[in-house]
Amino acid sequence: MTLQSLTLIVALASFSALAAEAPRTLNFTNDIVPILTKSGCNSGGCHGKSGGQNGFKLSLLGFEAEEDYEHIVKEARGRRLFPASPEQSLLLTKGTAQLPHGGGKKLEATSEDYADIVRWIRQGMPYGKASDPTLARISVDPAKLTMPLKGAQQLKVTAHYTDGSTRDVTKRALYEANEKAMAETSEGGHVQLFDLPGDVAVMVRYQGKVSTFRATVPLGAPVDKLPPISNFVDDLVFAKLKTIGMPPSEISDDGTFIRRVTLDLTGRLPTAEEMKDFIASKDIRKRAALTDRLLDSPEYAEYFANKWSALLRNQRTQPTYARGSYLFHSWIRDSLADNKPYDQFVHQVVAAAGDLEQNPPVAWYRQVKEMKQQMEDVAQLFLGTRMQCAQCHHHPFEKWSQQDYYGFAAFFSNVARKPSSFVGEEIVFHKRGIAQTTNIRTKAAVMPTSLGGSALKLKPEQDPRHVLADWMSAKDNPFFAHTLVNRYWKHFFNRGLVEPEDDMRETNPPVNPELLNALATDFVKSGYDMKKLIRTLVTSTTYQLSAVPNAHNAKDRQNFSRYYPKRLNAEVLYDAVNTLLDVESTFAGQAAGTRAVALPDNSYNQSTYFLSVFGRPDSSSACECERTQEASLAQSLHLLNAADIQTQLSRGKGRADRLTQDVRPDDDKITDLYHIALSREPSPAEVKLAHSHLQKKMLGKTGEEALKGKKEAYEDILWALLNTKEFLFNH
Repeated sequence: MTLQSLTLIVALASFSALAAEAPRTLNFTNDIVPILTKSGCNSGGCHGKSGGQNGFKLSLLGFEAEEDYEHIVKEARGRRLFPASPEQSLLLTKGTAQLPHGGGKKLEATSEDYADIVRWIRQGMPYGKASDPTLARISVDPAKLTMPLKGAQQLKVTAHYTDGSTRDVTKRALYEANEKAMAETSEGGHVQLFDLPGDVAVMVRYQGKVSTFRATVPLGAPVDKLPPISNFVDDLVFAKLKTIGMPPSEISDDGTFIRRVTLDLTGRLPTAEEMKDFIASKDIRKRAALTDRLLDSPEYAEYFANKWSALLRNQRTQPTYARGSYLFHSWIRDSLADNKPYDQFVHQVVAAAGDLEQNPPVAWYRQVKEMKQQMEDVAQLFLGTRMQCAQCHHHPFEKWSQQDYYGFAAFFSNVARKPSSFVGEEIVFHKRGIAQTTNIRTKAAVMPTSLGGSALKLKPEQDPRHVLADWMSAKDNPFFAHTLVNRYWKHFFNRGLVEPEDDMRETNPPVNPELLNALATDFVKSGYDMKKLIRTLVTSTTYQLSAVPNAHNAKDRQNFSRYYPKRLNAEVLYDAVNTLLDVESTFAGQAAGTRAVALPDNSYNQSTYFLSVFGRPDSSSACECERTQEASLAQSLHLLNAADIQTQLSRGKGRADRLTQDVRPDDDKITDLYHIALSREPSPAEVKLAHSHLQKKMLGKTGEEALKGKKEAYEDILWALLNTKEFLFNH
């Protein structure tokens, strides 16, 4: 080998080594935008809000990288970057708080993020080539893990690109636990558990893609004996309890069960006679038989019509709306009484056309007038998908984009209306033409598109809402049945399998996925039979468990090892108070004795302070969150000393007055009150306390004075009962 050849080989080797060590050219979208997102620069509270911040605007969470590049590199004559000395760039001197910055310090000058921005500026601020790979997905490792109480785990996040390459993006991903009481996460993806057993999910987000880490945290107690299995609900609930080591509570007694199921199914207290007959019955199927009787009662239809009427925004915002609100409420109630299949119920609302007289569901379109609102309500109410964020930008926690938003909205693009012969009413109809809408950002026409599906080309005479309703109720739809069974599970168990019940997304997984899928499958198989679904839920042993915790499950909030008590909602509590005090309710335009749960619309909220203060929803949203179980000082004060309650307590021929005139022994009368209010026998201590108060009020009095004192004592006993947590809660 000649010296010349050897020199050439050495030179080529040196060149190859240098080429291998040469840093790759950074890509703005793949390398710089994630740093801005991680630092919070493009968050809604900083430069990512609609108007930007202090003259500098970025797209929210970096979803529009091209626009961000223009703002950073070219806007304001490029004053934010200084290629000759990258470290002196305004983007960095403000980010490191070397210059005053309203957002404070966002970067450390010694960090890898800082070094990458400097390197990008030094490379000439490249945006990237069209041929550069783009992010396809992210994965988290581990994806699922069983962890001990107070355990910890470091996550690793990998970005997968369209060219098959991968990159470790752990340091630049964002992390958020769905159960803040169970876990916290660090900026670097370190998960720290607390001392609560159950399931916790950590949402991992990077550059518009999301993934989820799930941890199962066992309690580890021995589960030697389980209650009897009633149906597949128990199979799946108890299997999980056994896996995590959490023994369930005992089965509730008959008095507790009849009160619980009567309130949950009909919104009323069981009568004393119903309670006594139920407890005395020896029929081993009496709980299932009671469930059937309640489902067949008119009170069931009234109570669930109250729920659906609020969700479907049955409002009376104008006097001329009264006729329509009554017709719509009656249609909902009759549909439930007839056990109309859920898919038909939804189809008739979504595709409603005509006038109120012939087709009452068109009242929904009276309150939900705009195309976007119609789409958002349908998505949230019937598909458990919150699309609102995607109107302006890619959904931060989901896969839905602006294109998905406008494609779904296009199903409602040809809804039209014209005046009816009745004042204040309209006829809703499908306007002939090509159904489409326009993406406000791209200005491109968007055809009707189901979520996760392809754009549809419909004939001008086709009403796309019928196509939408058919797609929603298809057996393989991943949203429709799951959303309804989750909503009803929450109604009966006080916590959804997915929580909130209308926010069902990949990054908010169910606490028992197998149970949710089994319920949805059974619901579809039944032909969307809502009564059958309810019967399955309330005849399960899981529903019948006691609310009293055992030595192991007091902290359980998601595994249904016991019944979770819930406050009576405004209408149910109003009716329960009237039942206890033996008061006949009066509402304007309604027959005397009409229950609050049977009121047709929201117009009674303002005229009845009790309903307002206890949070009866105004039917202004498709979200269950409009009704809250949170207690307030105003509620407590109202029960303690409101004039109307005091008046009903002391009125002539009221409950207290009649008990005073009743010649039966006081023991019997006290027992009756406990039967009516709490569906149970009073304890000896409670009877003794009531006796003591009666004697105290009558001490040293005779004749009319003694009767007056006795009446006051019964008023006090009634007042005390209606202020107990046992009365105010379903348990």
